[in-house]
Amino acid sequence: MLALSVKAQTFSLHGRVTDNNGLPVEFCTVAIPSQGKMTMTNLKGEYSLTGSSADSVAVRFSMIGFQSKTRIFRNPKGKLTLTVQLSEDETLLSDVLVTEERRQTNMTQKLELEDVKFGPSTTGNAVEEMIQQQAGVSSHNELSSQYNVRGGSFDENSVYINNVEIYRPFLVRSGQQEGLSIINPDMVERVDFSSGGFEPKFGDKMSSALNITYKKPRPFEASVMASLLGGSVYLGFMTKKFSWQNGVRYKTNELMIKGGDNKAEYDPNFFDYQTYLTFEPTSKFKIELLGDISLNNYNFTPKSRETKFGTMESVKTFLVYFDGWEKDIFRTYFGSIGLTYKFNDKTSLQLLGSAFFTNEQEKYDIQGQYWLSEISETEGATNIGVGTYAEHARNYLQANVKSLKLLFSHNTKKHQWLAGVTYKMENISEQSREYEMRDSAGYTMPHTGDRLQMIYSLNSRNELKANRVEAFVQDTYKWMSPSEKSFYTLTYGLRYSHWNFNNESLLSPRVSFAVVPAFNNNMTFRFASGIYYQAPFYKELRDTITENGITVAQLNRNIKSQRSIHFIAGMDFRFKLAKRKFKFTSEAYYKLLSNIIPYSVNNVKIVYDASQQVSGYALGLDLKLYGEFVEGTDSWISFSLMRAMMKMDGKTVPMPTDQRYAINLYFTDYFPGTDRWKVAVKIAFADGLPFGAPHRKLSDVPFRASPYRRVDVGMSYRLIKNLKKKAVVRNLWLGIDGLNILGINNVNSYYWVTDITNHQFAVPNYLTGRTINGKIICEF
Repeated sequence: MLALSVKAQTFSLHGRVTDNNGLPVEFCTVAIPSQGKMTMTNLKGEYSLTGSSADSVAVRFSMIGFQSKTRIFRNPKGKLTLTVQLSEDETLLSDVLVTEERRQTNMTQKLELEDVKFGPSTTGNAVEEMIQQQAGVSSHNELSSQYNVRGGSFDENSVYINNVEIYRPFLVRSGQQEGLSIINPDMVERVDFSSGGFEPKFGDKMSSALNITYKKPRPFEASVMASLLGGSVYLGFMTKKFSWQNGVRYKTNELMIKGGDNKAEYDPNFFDYQTYLTFEPTSKFKIELLGDISLNNYNFTPKSRETKFGTMESVKTFLVYFDGWEKDIFRTYFGSIGLTYKFNDKTSLQLLGSAFFTNEQEKYDIQGQYWLSEISETEGATNIGVGTYAEHARNYLQANVKSLKLLFSHNTKKHQWLAGVTYKMENISEQSREYEMRDSAGYTMPHTGDRLQMIYSLNSRNELKANRVEAFVQDTYKWMSPSEKSFYTLTYGLRYSHWNFNNESLLSPRVSFAVVPAFNNNMTFRFASGIYYQAPFYKELRDTITENGITVAQLNRNIKSQRSIHFIAGMDFRFKLAKRKFKFTSEAYYKLLSNIIPYSVNNVKIVYDASQQVSGYALGLDLKLYGEFVEGTDSWISFSLMRAMMKMDGKTVPMPTDQRYAINLYFTDYFPGTDRWKVAVKIAFADGLPFGAPHRKLSDVPFRASPYRRVDVGMSYRLIKNLKKKAVVRNLWLGIDGLNILGINNVNSYYWVTDITNHQFAVPNYLTGRTINGKIICEF
């Protein structure tokens, strides 16, 4: 008997996988499909794989977001070394779902805009609506693109587009007046958002940082969207050295706001044009141009209003007949130019220049005659208050902010260095006059007996001319344990700023640390801390002095920057359930607040009291589960607990943004057996915010609004699906949205009236009711 023993020959393959910039590609799959063998790269992009020798062995390198590569080895033996460079996949179709794959190793998360592309929308601002659904973020106003983050105000959130800081109009006081956000979702490639503990490169705001990167289009792409709430047209094309994107958007919210308690004539029109151009004459030099024109008009002629409120035992009605009008104009212009020079694949220098200009007018003269009645089953309606009020405003503002910014970046094997310096020139001039007169039962309020006095009167004429200098340096250091089973990321740096208006200089150290433990590479633990300053700007500077019932606003040169010290601990856990990918994220935080400028919020208008600065804190827990709740679609649910308090007038009171709990759900699904029908459901349930009567101390907030509850449902049908390269029409979607489908009356502010016994009543101002919106999207 002859026995033959044949030992198969093997080979070992080692190497590194990088992107076009020479940076390591983490968790890239390296596989020999024919032999069923696979491994993944580590945080350095390094890999090691053993296979069986054969006449021909194919090794495949693949990573979502990059073009896959395959290398063929002929009769491989012994130890082999191969370095592979992957290029970003710019040909991914826009309707292909790309699940989040890259690990978060700092406090900034990458959000997928594709997740909400076909979801129900009330504002047309897809990016901000997605941010409002994140853990720790709240809005309480479906007409507004503004948001609060972890107890902060609307003004505490920095926004960047291609490394340039973005500004909003100043005089907007209600969601009805808001136009389109400057962020055009058709032009966005990447959305990065941090709700705290962000890096030094992001500016002097205390709560959050939103960083938007615009994309390079395909050789040709276009889309058209039309709905009952507005429309948009997008056109982009690219050559080897040149790319150009153009977007035109129009919005009107008349359909949503005309069906409430107010009977009125609405004429809101919001228009936006944006262009983004890049030119790369050589592989080392790049020129970028970004421009935006926003023209917003809001015209309002009220007729009457009837609101029912109270409890089951005490039902009241508020009936008003109006006379007057409101006309608001917001014109904003923004432009930036960027020059980038690459010394090599690891080192670059960028010079950015930008300018922002806004011209705003808010004018109204509205008089109302009201009747306040109490309804009972036995006596019917009993009048308990009658009166007249008149509101007047002539507010004008012009602002011009110019900046020059220099950025330097350098990458090594383990370090990513980034440094920058910015010089800003600010010029703001305002002229405002407002007053409100109330007459209750024939007596003006407040009633003095010897003169006519307004319940509220404001005069303001101010001009701000100031310059700022900002600078930062930061480093991201990545390394592995000696066993190469644990991965570490440390981001640290320092930010400096100086403002010549109050001659204040600030230093802001920041640090974050992340570890992927050896016992489970699907887990990431993150920690961050830092000192964050809210440098005062126009609205925070306005100090008011009241004499004989007349309030005068002036700029307070002695005011200091608000400060927030962040302490954050987080954990990410990736797992699979029923062969579907999920990611669970949790973050606990504590923010120690000092030099806080107290403020009140009415709708989206923030009024600061710059005469004093107080202390406080915010602490909470944010949880989020993201993944394929249904196979092939991504959804998420978030849950937040928070407490935000401040010490003022000798007592501890809740801050205006003290939202104690919030639950948000975004769920997507396809109809069974087809990918043509798609459904998206958006649910929000959040605690009501504290409030008090107007024209009183800001520490007097004895009430809390009812919870914010809302359900929006969107359904889309793909009429045309043609993914061929030469297809003229690639996709045609028909959609219908049910907005506030349950018809819940949410409150965003109150109007205060007085009865004949001088008791005040808070009459709720309700947000939008149930609305049906139809839309069509065509992609070329």
